[in-house]
Amino acid sequence: MDYDVIVIGGGHAGIEACLASARIGFRTLLITQSLDAIGRLSCNPAVGGLAKGNLVRETDALGGQMGLLIDATMIQFRILNRRRGPAVQAPRAQADKFSYSRLAKETLEKQSGLELFMDTVIDILTDSSGHKACGVLTQRGIKFTSRAVVLTTGTFMEGRIFIGEYDHSAGRLGEEAAIGLGTALRQKGFTVGRLKTGTPARVRMSSLHTDRMERQDGDEEIVPFSFMHEKIDRPMVPCWITYTNERTHEIIRSNMHRSPLYGGKIVGKGPRYCPSIEDKVVRFPERPRHQVFVEPEGIGTEEMYLNGLSTSLPEDVQQDFIHSIDGLEDAVVMRPAYAVEYDYLDPIQLKPSLESKVMENLFVAGQTNGTSGYEEAACQGLMAGINACQKLKGDKPLVLKRTEAYIGVLIDDLVTMGTKEPYRMFTSRAEYRLNLRHDTADERLTRTGYSVGLASEERLAALKKKTEDIESLQELLHHRGYQGKNALEALKRPEVTMDELARDIPEITIYPKGTRLQLELKVKYEGYISRQDRQVDRFTKLEGIRIPEDFDYDAVDGISSESREKLKAVRPESIGQASRISGVRTSDITVLLVYLRK
Repeated sequence: MDYDVIVIGGGHAGIEACLASARIGFRTLLITQSLDAIGRLSCNPAVGGLAKGNLVRETDALGGQMGLLIDATMIQFRILNRRRGPAVQAPRAQADKFSYSRLAKETLEKQSGLELFMDTVIDILTDSSGHKACGVLTQRGIKFTSRAVVLTTGTFMEGRIFIGEYDHSAGRLGEEAAIGLGTALRQKGFTVGRLKTGTPARVRMSSLHTDRMERQDGDEEIVPFSFMHEKIDRPMVPCWITYTNERTHEIIRSNMHRSPLYGGKIVGKGPRYCPSIEDKVVRFPERPRHQVFVEPEGIGTEEMYLNGLSTSLPEDVQQDFIHSIDGLEDAVVMRPAYAVEYDYLDPIQLKPSLESKVMENLFVAGQTNGTSGYEEAACQGLMAGINACQKLKGDKPLVLKRTEAYIGVLIDDLVTMGTKEPYRMFTSRAEYRLNLRHDTADERLTRTGYSVGLASEERLAALKKKTEDIESLQELLHHRGYQGKNALEALKRPEVTMDELARDIPEITIYPKGTRLQLELKVKYEGYISRQDRQVDRFTKLEGIRIPEDFDYDAVDGISSESREKLKAVRPESIGQASRISGVRTSDITVLLVYLRK
């Protein structure tokens, strides 16, 4: 074989997949349509957010790259949901999108064992059986062979963009679509569907009236995404907030017939939780306004991103409704908003390792699996890269449980229930989110990343020091008093904080702030965590009851026809996974459980 692993696509999933494969020790080739577009933040110039920030920190804890990239290129940082509980807080950062992409490309170029090649893949090569991937065919007729292939095409597979009456074959505005691969995969037996996403217009900063908007600054204290960084200290820039109004909504309503979304030209379903502005106007007619975040695309550019105004309406309509908004009356549009429709593969045809059930040695990750967002793509790319290597080593795949990572929740949701719309991660999707706080990702996952050959000795040493610091601080509080109580016991009271204890016990300030906060949360939420741990134990028991890969569901009497068909389609690996399949009855799970125990 020419290579051990070939990765198709240089987006956020492709970056993590090829770096993981090369770092674990396999000769890897990344093929992408444009070397200049590696790691491009094609939509929102930001990384992280609710649940998404947890995915970034988990990716980092395992040995991935996204956390390091955003730490090096962020221009504003905030912890979201600060006023709510720690289980739903999350870091988010605005990125200098051009620096982010440049650094991503530079990181790949410097990685030993990794080669980059610019071309478009149009087919997956298979062995004589037709069911085992062994390489790729490119648009220029070049064949590369490999032992495993990771597919991460993003929005480019048979992609098409729409701006009002205009539509064109493209994966992003100004960038060619990957034509041919979607058709080839359909012919090979893959279930291929269409999804839609979109992006708002970019406007020129010097044409805006920011004095008519609300200024939004970031947090003074920056919490790094990567566990390899103790602090980040550099100047940050503001964002701005404005609102649509009834005039805006009237312009959109009166031009709805010109929207390809409502005119029938777009057949793919868009993201429910990130709707276009015309979607918002139709779905929420009672709302007098919608929020618009005006966000910088970078330090060295005038382009500003209008977060909240995603649309596929014609450019003249875009101009009109943008100019109806406070602060944007004279906005100069530099890039129009547009929708993009693309092919995706039904993730029910994947194993929990992200290996295809249709074609052995083919792993699929990112928006190709029907997800939405850079963070969801990156963590899948990482897991696909790791598991391609696990397969080549002859080791069992790394499958993270729902109890140990948001990554586990995301992948389990995809392969168990599939998706008919762009999937986005939310904290509400995780049943055990108190155990999945972003600040504990290294404790949960770094040893796992190290065991598969990805997380470095340096990461392991950083985790060891952090663990020792927490234990040392806990011991200090255990032996010191506060208001007539053991300081550790006093910390359980809601009104007592670590900062308050430090006034009486100054030695506390010797420890890093992150260490102090983590111990404080551990102590205050000890009862809740213990209760959740008992729930985790019950979950783990069901996950431990394995279902053989070749199990004959037709041989089990007493299961409903609907459940039988769903079980045969998904082929769950455990009773736990079977119980999460949409449409499978609890009574049928009981029958299956009795049958397996016999």
